[in-house]
Amino acid sequence: MKTTIPSAEQIADKKWFVVDAEGKTLGRLSTVVASVLRGKNKPGFTPFLDMGDYVIVVNAAKIKVTGKKLDQKTYFRHSDYVGGVKETTLRKMLQEHPERVIEHAVKGMLPKGALGDAMYKKLHVYAGPEHEQQAQKPEKLDI
Repeated sequence: MKTTIPSAEQIADKKWFVVDAEGKTLGRLSTVVASVLRGKNKPGFTPFLDMGDYVIVVNAAKIKVTGKKLDQKTYFRHSDYVGGVKETTLRKMLQEHPERVIEHAVKGMLPKGALGDAMYKKLHVYAGPEHEQQAQKPEKLDI
């Protein structure tokens, strides 16, 4: 048996999908989005190639979480100065920057390094129902 590597034409054929996050659970939505960005939904999936499609997530502000995560889940960032750790809860993050919640969850599910960075650039998240990619004619992705 011979292993087949997808050609450049097969890799270049990328679709656009739009996902409505209203009422969806954060983790379950993020796993589906990460799989599409990686290309795991395609029959010729190759782990070391960027075969994924573009994903647009709308209504990020209306995502839901289970349990006490709104107050107990925290996001950390550091200013690179001594004592520069800043901590934010999920509730505050959803009020101020709801798109960052989904971006953070999906980025953690992608490969690390240059390949993961290339996949992450194909993700577009919007807090409301409007998005700027109408010209690409995205297909609706049901979750």
